[in-house]
Amino acid sequence: MKRKIITIDEDKCDGCGVCVPDCPEGALQIIDGKARLISDLFCDGLGACIKTCPQDAITIEEREAEPYDERKVMENIVKHGANTIKAHLKHLKEHKEMELLGQALHFLHEHNIDVPGFHDDSHCLHDDTCPGAMARDLRHKPAEKPHDIVDVKLYSELRQWPVQLKLLNPAASYFDNADLLISADCVPFTYADFHRKFMRSKIVIMFCPKLDPYIEEYIDKLAAIFSMHKINSITIVRMEVPCCGGISVIVQKALEKAGKNIFIKDYTISIDGEIK
Repeated sequence: MKRKIITIDEDKCDGCGVCVPDCPEGALQIIDGKARLISDLFCDGLGACIKTCPQDAITIEEREAEPYDERKVMENIVKHGANTIKAHLKHLKEHKEMELLGQALHFLHEHNIDVPGFHDDSHCLHDDTCPGAMARDLRHKPAEKPHDIVDVKLYSELRQWPVQLKLLNPAASYFDNADLLISADCVPFTYADFHRKFMRSKIVIMFCPKLDPYIEEYIDKLAAIFSMHKINSITIVRMEVPCCGGISVIVQKALEKAGKNIFIKDYTISIDGEIK
């Protein structure tokens, strides 16, 4: 795939090594007296190393490169301890890479790794990217019910039961030729038109990538569903909080495990109940 990635001018590089500690992802090493990009997988292309290079030897180019892999990066980062983890998370946050930040948080939560700068009981940042720290009083929002609108009876669009992934049977016949809706637990409470907009004509799967302790089981179960049935499409609906990005990660890993390539629509819902 073509993406942004760093390139090093060997004629300018003097091997000082200043760039290495500013790459918590571990993509840079000094080899034979020069800074080297050791793996495309580790370089996110955001350029944290550029500002510290005294020789201006590092730039960003767009070229064919292996896709950046946040999970492999985290496997490498955790070996280097708390400060490296914190530097990486801060790096992602500063560049507003909420998707990658969500994947990193999910990896740490999955491996029961305490994160510096995070709440001990929830592994969240002490800032406004954390679901707990994003607590908001929404009672000031008016109940929108104009007098000229007549109340009508609404009908559920639910086509199967149960809906929680933990309880679903991968062999259930309702998965045959299905369009799947994979939703975070919080979304139906946040998005008012959830049934009409998202659920209509779909089979629903719900889970929480942050609080549910069954992540590997979920990957296996989704992979079984994808393998055993013809799935026409997948719609993912998740909240804007970083940890919710774990839903997309889990679905992608399940698709890889099943060896399937299924069309995906991915929606993000704001805390105010709007599609972002």
